[in-house]
Amino acid sequence: MAKVRMGMIGGGEGAFIGGVHRMAAALDGQIELVCGAFSSDKDRAMRSGLALHLPAERVYGSYQAMMAQEAALPKDQRMQFVAIVTPNHMHYSAAEAALQAGFHVMSDKPATFNLAQAVKLRDLVEQTNLLYGLTHTYAGYPLVKEARSRIAAGELGKIRKVVVEYSQGWLAGREEDNSDNKQAAWRLDATKAGISSCMGDIGVHAAHLAEYVSSLEISELCADLTAFVDGRELDDDGSMLLRFDGGAKGVLTASQVCVGEENNLTLRVFGELASIEWRQQEPNTLLLKHADKPTQQLRTGADNLSTIAKANTRIPMGHPEGYLEAFANIYMAFAAKIRADENNVSADERIDDCPGIREAVRGMAFIELAVQASNSDVKWHRFEKH
Repeated sequence: MAKVRMGMIGGGEGAFIGGVHRMAAALDGQIELVCGAFSSDKDRAMRSGLALHLPAERVYGSYQAMMAQEAALPKDQRMQFVAIVTPNHMHYSAAEAALQAGFHVMSDKPATFNLAQAVKLRDLVEQTNLLYGLTHTYAGYPLVKEARSRIAAGELGKIRKVVVEYSQGWLAGREEDNSDNKQAAWRLDATKAGISSCMGDIGVHAAHLAEYVSSLEISELCADLTAFVDGRELDDDGSMLLRFDGGAKGVLTASQVCVGEENNLTLRVFGELASIEWRQQEPNTLLLKHADKPTQQLRTGADNLSTIAKANTRIPMGHPEGYLEAFANIYMAFAAKIRADENNVSADERIDDCPGIREAVRGMAFIELAVQASNSDVKWHRFEKH
């Protein structure tokens, strides 16, 4: 069985996330990078492609040229999908071009620059009947899937409260705004990031994780976003109260100015019968707590985990798996979807669990509603369906 062929837009020299996407896609030997438009600077794009050992004729100076020339290749040679790893403002145009040229799309999050673009993108995905994936990476961890499975099975009982926190400290100082750090520069630039930095970058991950694990949707929110560092246009911190369908309540905090924090993503879900706790910095442990017995520590790779958790685990218990493996699980599921689509069969339900266009639209709606709510004197804001 041939590997699924991937192209890439963005992710050239100096880009952090492009390398992560490439490593994750390659991890299981199911996907091969065959082409790319790695930078809008043609020389940089070529250097990046050659450094990845791609033939010069498959390294393109623009994504428009890549779409046209890849589509002209024989079907068994052209890329089958494209990974979009650019700053936010380029996501929609790149995805639109790929879908119109007949290619599936995997995009870094958030999906688009604004909600209107996300809705247009959903319409285009439906019109073309092509696949769209979104790298909400934290949904790829085996024990996140285990938590979701146990909640769905009723082990926690009716959910009462969801508490999710994503704290970082890397943008705590003003010097980051004026540094050569490309990752900081575009995230703090409203023309590239959109209307939010913190909520658009990490708050949307926290919201997705809360909904994914609990299988509940946020129905209303109350938000307070702040730009703590003087001179910043976009938020670097935010706190929210949440209401979920079904009556559960929640708290969401996200910050890029918590000095000393790394990537402290923590989720706690409390039900009538039990609760769970998971931390991204200790991803191989899931705590299951009861009122009348000791806390149970569930570990990645153990025999007592669900089928879907086991299917997303690669190595025996006691050998830690982390961020790259979780990222790779998103790609593994997407590659399986592509194979199933091309062979007109059902994807393996054990790994058919890749965030898609629904999560793309919902994520953009969350970001825009968070900013709207923070700017309003009204306390509660309805999370409308889009």
